[in-house]
Amino acid sequence: MLSGILFQLLYGLMGSWTAYLISVLYVEYRARKEREKADFRNHVIQWFEVLDGLLGRHWRNVGLAFNCTFLLFGSVIQLIACASNIYYINDKLDKRTWTYIFGACCATTVFIPSFHNYRIWSFLGLVMTTYTAWYLAVASLIHGQVDGVKHSGPTKMVLYFTGATNILYTFGGHAVTVEIMHAMWRPQKFKAIYLMATLYVLTLTLPSAASVYWAFGDQLLTRSNALALLPRTAFRDAAVVLMLAHQFITFGFACTPLYFVWEKLVGLHDCRSLCRRAAARLPVVVPIWFLAIIFPFFGPINSAVGSLLVSFTVYIIPALAHMITFRSATARENAMEPPPRLLGRWTGAYMINAFVVAWVLVVGFGFGGWASMTNFVRQIDTFGLFTKCYQCPPPPPLPFPGGGLGNITMPFNGDGLPPTPAPSPAHYFFRHHRHHSHHRGL
Repeated sequence: MLSGILFQLLYGLMGSWTAYLISVLYVEYRARKEREKADFRNHVIQWFEVLDGLLGRHWRNVGLAFNCTFLLFGSVIQLIACASNIYYINDKLDKRTWTYIFGACCATTVFIPSFHNYRIWSFLGLVMTTYTAWYLAVASLIHGQVDGVKHSGPTKMVLYFTGATNILYTFGGHAVTVEIMHAMWRPQKFKAIYLMATLYVLTLTLPSAASVYWAFGDQLLTRSNALALLPRTAFRDAAVVLMLAHQFITFGFACTPLYFVWEKLVGLHDCRSLCRRAAARLPVVVPIWFLAIIFPFFGPINSAVGSLLVSFTVYIIPALAHMITFRSATARENAMEPPPRLLGRWTGAYMINAFVVAWVLVVGFGFGGWASMTNFVRQIDTFGLFTKCYQCPPPPPLPFPGGGLGNITMPFNGDGLPPTPAPSPAHYFFRHHRHHSHHRGL
């Protein structure tokens, strides 16, 4: 547990630092463009455009590929999470069916024009995640430790780095930084707001993770959702409902930048007709819906996305982009926002960037990628693609037809197949999005 806490603190600081870098690059790009009389009144600036303006088309293409792929799978994860959570309230439908239903619900986000329209929802999302996190902490303490609880933690390197990569993903949710800053009336405040948001998230993740681990121990290694371990009560149902609403909002956060990219591709980004833009956005939702049905592995897919996509999208690329953008003395002298003196100005920033790149490349992408993909492949081998109900408990035993053999249970599930074997362990860490806190500064 100690290493989990240290990883949260480390990745929280690294995430705040790279969010700061992205905000600096956004301000630099916008200042240069405004000196060229560029007009952004009907145009939303995005991360790949910042890279294009500062470093050229090759950086733009790399940034666009990683960013869009991450946001695509980030939306997939939210859709899977909706189906996973609602199942703990209503298990009359399997998780795949719930995915169909919530896919249709999340498709309504095509009617939300921009991040300006998420202000009140982002604040409500913050309240929702706060309730759920403290519910997990308090409910686990009240529940107490289960019989024979063990706290051996991950006993294999695969499990250890899968859990570490989940934390990397948790604090790497700032792939929509540029779009959020563009929606703010005072984008210069983003850096301070993001840092405060990260500190606030730590007050949620640390108590909840520690309490649940204290109560259930190594059971978390085989559960991708801690809510499944707690008994059903009105408080748990409330937590599930609030998380569903939160995940719907987060789906919109992750998908809206994809809508913008698609609009620009088809030439409708400047269109004032909301209905035309909504109709044009629908093709973006279809692959998200389809991928959520193919890979319903809530937990393992988080760590895979964290190692392969988040590591580059929100850690390595921003750090390298900052180093290269300000590599010349002239660029450093004319920088809109030089690094703070407290961190050693440009020398300190360069050293921090180099550390972030090296650490994430080796630990996050290297070891994390190996562990995450190993675990992900095991889930496919165990459950198969298009699995109907991932990690669902087996149905109640059917009574044997006949008199005296009524207590004999059949070794088959409801589909007439052998019981589903337990999945490969995946360390669970509570996932939150700090975007909700950002909008308090809008």
